[in-house]
Amino acid sequence: MTIRENKSPLALEKQAASDYPLHEIVGGRWSPRYFSSQPVPKEKIGAMLEAARWAASSRNQQPWRFIVVTADQPELHARFVGTLMEANQKWAQEAPLLILGIAKRNWDHNDQPNGYAWYDLGQAVSALALQGMAEGVYIHQMGGFSKDAARAAFAIPEAYEPVVAIAAGYPGVLDEAPDDIRQRELSPRSRKPLSELVYGGEWGAPWD
Repeated sequence: MTIRENKSPLALEKQAASDYPLHEIVGGRWSPRYFSSQPVPKEKIGAMLEAARWAASSRNQQPWRFIVVTADQPELHARFVGTLMEANQKWAQEAPLLILGIAKRNWDHNDQPNGYAWYDLGQAVSALALQGMAEGVYIHQMGGFSKDAARAAFAIPEAYEPVVAIAAGYPGVLDEAPDDIRQRELSPRSRKPLSELVYGGEWGAPWD
């Protein structure tokens, strides 16, 4: 993995040490915990949301919904941060862009439970993340938030479930970060080997 600290909009670059060649946007995607206060332009936010809009979904249901809050909306921004677990509040409060990812529980056509809604939301968020990388905007996805608090804070109907909180922006310059966060940011990225994750033909059989 390549780690490079610099003073460009990408204050830290962490390319994955992959077994196969990856597109730099895929290999360079990582989840910062230290963001610059630099605002994300509306056109870049729009491009990220547009990428999510065009993600694949079962029956073209498009069950994802997003609530978007920026730092120039201080009351809403603080309300969003208040839904996060304390450990996430510490760093996410500095992010200039916060997004709540929500899944519609039931199908449109018959109002029965849609078991693919969460999967489809994940695909939309993945598209959003990769478009963000293309725009120089990084995201950090969080499960550490209160769904009940988010529902109350943003008047989310019962038919929809808050699933993921997202902090987004430009990575900050690490010289200015608290020591504990700086150490976490500089830690290497790691993943399980493909041999533990991928099988060939039947469970447990080597693929390659």
